[in-house]
Amino acid sequence: MAKDTEVAGRGEYGGKDYTDPPPAPLIDAEELTKWSLYRAAIAEFVATMLFLYVTVATVIGYKHQSDPNVNPADAACSGVGILGIAWAFGGMIFILVYCTAGISGGHINPAVTLGLFLARKVSLVRALLYMVAQCLGAICGVGLVKGFQEAYFVRYGGGANELSAGYSKGTGLAAEIIGTFVLVYTVFAATDPKRNARDSHVPVLAPLPIGFAVFMVHLATIPITGTGINPARSLGAAVIYNQDKAWDDQWIFWVGPFVGAAIAAAYHQYVLRASGAKAMGSFGSNA
Repeated sequence: MAKDTEVAGRGEYGGKDYTDPPPAPLIDAEELTKWSLYRAAIAEFVATMLFLYVTVATVIGYKHQSDPNVNPADAACSGVGILGIAWAFGGMIFILVYCTAGISGGHINPAVTLGLFLARKVSLVRALLYMVAQCLGAICGVGLVKGFQEAYFVRYGGGANELSAGYSKGTGLAAEIIGTFVLVYTVFAATDPKRNARDSHVPVLAPLPIGFAVFMVHLATIPITGTGINPARSLGAAVIYNQDKAWDDQWIFWVGPFVGAAIAAAYHQYVLRASGAKAMGSFGSNA
C-alpha cells in the first residue's frame, strides 16, 4: 500500500503513516525549569567550540604550509588546499550533528536555529539560548586555536571571514544567502518525517547530507567570502582576530545567513509541505 493514498477526484490524502510533531510553542517559560534545555545548550556550546577549533586550525595550518616565505620550493602544492578546508568544515558538521542530534538537535549554527524556529520546530526560549551558546562556543573554539598557534594566528588572518578582493558586498551577501539556503534546505529535507516515512526503504543518516551540503557550499564560496553560512563561526573568528576588515564585513555574515535560512524555512514549509500555513498560523497560541 502506498505511503500516502490520494482519494480519487478530491485531491485529499488518507492512510497517512507518519506523524508531524506539533508546532513548538512560541514562548515556553516552563522550558527554563527543565535540565534538558540546559543540557542541550551545553551540547551546542561544546559542539560549536570543537567545530571552530578544528576548522580554523585547518585554515591556519593550510595558510602556513602554503606560505611561499616558509616553503618557497613547493608552496602551491603544500597543505590540504581549498578541498581539504571544505572537507574539514563538512566533515566536522557530519560528526558533530551525528553526536549531538539526539540531545540538542545538532544545530551548531544560529542560522539553522532561526530556520527551525520559523518553522516552529523549536520555541523562542530554546532558539535564543542555543544562539548564545553557539556564539560563546565559537569564541572559545577560536580562542583555543590562537592559544595553540599564536605565532601564526594573526599572520594568517585568524580564520576570519572577509569579503575577498574583487567582489562587491552585494555579491558576498548573495553568496551567503544562497549558501545558507542550501544548508538549511538540506536540514529540513533530511529531518522531514514525511520523507523518512516515504523513503523508509532507503535508510538516510541525516548528518551525512547536512555535512555534504556544508562541504559543497564551501567549495563554491570560499573564494568569495571564505564561507560563513554560520553567524557564530564568523563572530567567533572576528572577536578573537579583532581586525577592522573582519568587523567591517561582519554584517554580511549575519544578514546573509539569516535571510537564507528564512527563505529556506518558508520554501520548505509553504511550497513543499502543506503544514506551513498551519505552523505559521499557530504563532497566535502556545498550544
